[in-house]
Amino acid sequence: MSLFWRIFLPNATVLALAALLLLGPVTVSTPVNLGEAVVIGAGAAVMLGANAVVLRMSLAPLERLAAAMTGVDPMHPGARMRVTGPGEVAHLIGTFNTMVDRLETERAASRANALSAQEGERRRVAQELHDEVGQTLTAVLLQLKHTADRAEPPLRDDLRLAQETTRTGLDEIRRIARRLRPGVLEELGLASALRALTTEIGTPGLTVRRELAPHLPPLDPQTELVVYRVAQEALTNVARHAEADRAVISLRPVGAGAVELVVVDNGRGIGSAAAGTGISGMRERALLIGAELAVGPGAAGGTEVHLRVPVHTRSTT
Repeated sequence: MSLFWRIFLPNATVLALAALLLLGPVTVSTPVNLGEAVVIGAGAAVMLGANAVVLRMSLAPLERLAAAMTGVDPMHPGARMRVTGPGEVAHLIGTFNTMVDRLETERAASRANALSAQEGERRRVAQELHDEVGQTLTAVLLQLKHTADRAEPPLRDDLRLAQETTRTGLDEIRRIARRLRPGVLEELGLASALRALTTEIGTPGLTVRRELAPHLPPLDPQTELVVYRVAQEALTNVARHAEADRAVISLRPVGAGAVELVVVDNGRGIGSAAAGTGISGMRERALLIGAELAVGPGAAGGTEVHLRVPVHTRSTT
């Protein structure tokens, strides 16, 4: 029965009964006596109560739908509302679920394209830094060395200082290029890339300890890149903002169907601060491969980043 008829028929029934009572055994006199007032008051109360019950039962699914619409979170997809209620309400809930399915599909495709374009741009910038800027600084370094070898002592010291400054800049350019495009990830795999990352990320006063399981299930290149980027962002946050002197990064299999990355530090924690672009970027990458990301306080203080990655194995025949 449609929502209209569910509301109209009880109202019509109550009004018809009231009319029959007034036309039949019940009459209204002037002035109204006590018995007539009781009958009319009881009829009005019954009518209002019936309206309230019917409206509450009919509109409750709409209230649940409104709450579901308000609670939709793009960063936590998959929540759907159970299709219940009268025909129009059930159709509306089903349409809402279909719309959320379409939006999540489109968002996932858009997110994948955006991250792919971002990685492509990083690769291009890293290549240009290595091939163009790196080679130019190398040529400058060689020219400075050649000139310093022939210069007089007062000028030679200045040239040696410029040579060291140029070498430091060249090393920094190479380090930035490696962070933009982790070649070791493509060549040697995830474990080796994480070892190199912990070596490069270290800052004065910060010790990073590695706990990498020796035998990990095979991961596809996109999954490995996501795990590496999440670890990179987490360690970068530790080095820049956590004010920590110790951090631990661990990567281990969990059962037969998942791999777990954990980065924890002993710093000041995130407190009640809103998630920044770094954490949002980690969540976006985790959603891309169907992983679960949790960022919160560690067991002994500081911040803990927990990434659980499902391992999709192929069946053999």
